[in-house]
Amino acid sequence: MSQIRVLIVDDDPLVRAALSHFLARSPGTVVVGEAGDGRDALDQVGRHQPDVVLMDVRMPRMDGIDATAHIAERWPDVRVLAVTTFDTVDTVLPMLHAGASGYLLKDSPAEEIVQGVHRVQEGTTSLSPRIAALLIQHVRTRARPAPVGADGLEKLTDREGEVLRCLARGMSNAEISTELFVSEGTVKACLGRIMTKWGVRDRVQIIVAAAQAGIVSFT
Repeated sequence: MSQIRVLIVDDDPLVRAALSHFLARSPGTVVVGEAGDGRDALDQVGRHQPDVVLMDVRMPRMDGIDATAHIAERWPDVRVLAVTTFDTVDTVLPMLHAGASGYLLKDSPAEEIVQGVHRVQEGTTSLSPRIAALLIQHVRTRARPAPVGADGLEKLTDREGEVLRCLARGMSNAEISTELFVSEGTVKACLGRIMTKWGVRDRVQIIVAAAQAGIVSFT
């Protein structure tokens, strides 16, 4: 099995060293480069073609949000995992909207960060529990009931809408499967169709799109 190629982006060299140390201890990952800001990150992505980028949010010259948006546009197969100290909606939502596949806090256990790298590489998401709770609460607070398909998003089937509502409650595929009495394969297929219809690439982006459009009541 090939190793996951990781680029570390943070303006603090001590943080880069610590993250590199964590990843070096994992047999499934290899650090292919480091960058101290967003502009350098784009150069490094073009040079090394990593599988996953660990991205800080606030950095000089170009921040992580802008860098993530550029990566998502230019290298759509590269996954970005935010690793930062900032845990407010004003930071989390723009980062996820820019294309990050996950959002972890720097006080997360080392094993959680390593697992996060594997999860986003596999096409799933990785959110610190505090971030997941913040995001879901924001969606529940701000979302307004409206017809599915509002704001230019393609209309979902009834089953897809059910899966979306479960997803917004923070459920895993297995939990959604149990809740709706369907197989996990059916859940994955529904999520895949939603991604295709809405032009998004992972579970986090589905929630962000739903929150922005206000198409589901998360109660």
